[in-house]
This record gives sequence, structure tokens and C-alpha cells, in this order.
Amino acid sequence: MSQRIAFVANPTAEAQGARAELARRYGDVPVEEADVVVALGGDGFMLRTLHQPFARRLPVYGMKFGRVGFLMNRYHADGLRERLATAHPATLHPLAMRATDAAGRRHEALAFNEVSLLRQTNQAAHLEVSLDGAVKLAELVCDGILVSTPAGSTAYNLSAHGPILPLDANVLALTPISPFRPRRWRGAILPATTEVRFRVRDPRNRPVSATADFIEVRDVADVEIAEAREHRVTLLFDADHRLEQRILDEQFVL
Repeated sequence: MSQRIAFVANPTAEAQGARAELARRYGDVPVEEADVVVALGGDGFMLRTLHQPFARRLPVYGMKFGRVGFLMNRYHADGLRERLATAHPATLHPLAMRATDAAGRRHEALAFNEVSLLRQTNQAAHLEVSLDGAVKLAELVCDGILVSTPAGSTAYNLSAHGPILPLDANVLALTPISPFRPRRWRGAILPATTEVRFRVRDPRNRPVSATADFIEVRDVADVEIAEAREHRVTLLFDADHRLEQRILDEQFVL
């Protein structure tokens, strides 16, 4: 039986035009009635799609209509049903961020790529870094720090000189952003079960923001991060465009 497809698209004219053409050719149903979601856009649009409630029960197949498309397949209007039938699934578990701001308010968000902390002013951030309740760095002076999933390790994490992680490695990357002290510390690779905590040592004079994918919390004082195994999404990739192979190949790009 043919899969019922729900199309979602970036608001650009190009992506919306492709959505209209694909809907005409293959039909388009509401996500409540769909078997699969086809997302048209770039990686930013895909991340926003994965944060939608329907992504926790429906597989998502992306086609690139944007500047970056690491999480997307190539766009072709022909043979979509055949591509969906033979697509390779990749299961992703997000990070759960629990942040407390300087006023004592609690904020929660999920991140499929990374949770990052960044200084808000010209003043460097002073952070305490703890793993599973044990302080590992009493004071990290830096522009920021991030915790990345394997799927996100080729994004901001790679730009900050963090390691590329195989999708099935069951680890996270802990990567500093422009560290000043300790000068020789370049981060760590952590078991995926690690609970990470960042405490801002001087939130009043050296304010810091925390961002889970695209959800930002300003003036944080304390941030806890752990893998949310109870949440999962499934991305679909063409057989010759599998996410695991793309992450491996990225390590040989010069």
C-alpha cells in the first residue's frame, strides 16, 4: 500500500513551489493522517521540523532547499515513493537542557544538534564544569562551551574544532569555544549517559546565554544537560546518502 505523505516546506518561494508540485504528483495529507513526513528546506528547517510533536511518531525524509543540507537528501521530483520505500532509517536521541536563569526561573528545551553556552558581552565567561556530579574544571575561562550529539558533531561542534562522532558511537562531544584558561584543554568525548552541568561563576558581571539548537535562554546561572533517551526521531536517507557514511566521509574532507 502506498505511503500517505505529508509535505512541509521552508517558506521560501523555491521550497513552496516544490511542495506544490510534489503534492500534485503524490498527494498531500495532514500530518495527523500521514505515514511519513517529507521536509523541504535546509538543516535549520529540518531541526525545526524535528522539534514538532509529529516527528516523534512519524519518520521524516528531508530534501535540500537551503544553504546547508547535511541532514537532507538531494532534491529530485521523480521516484519519490520508490526512494521512501528503500530509504535507510537513522534514529536520533536529543539532549535535554534544563537551565536556571539568574532570576531563578527554570527553562527546559531539547536539542538534536547541540547545547551551547556563549558569553553575552565582551567579558569572557567563567564556568564550572561538572560531570555526573563531580567537578572536573573549577574554572574554565572561555567564550563558551558546547555539548554535541553525534548528528550535530559536524555542525557548530566541528567549527569549534570538536571531534566528529560516528552516529552509533553512543558518545557526546564536550567542546570549549575559544578557551583561554586552561590553555591546553581542548574538550572531551563523553559516554552518552553522562550528565553534564555548567555553573556560571559570575552571572551578574559576566552574563552567559544557553542555546538548545535554536532555543535560547539569556542570563543563565546553571545549566544541566543529559541525553533524553525517552525521546527519539527517525530520519530517512537514500541508500547512497546514508547519514553514517556522510559523517565518516566528513573526516576526510580537506
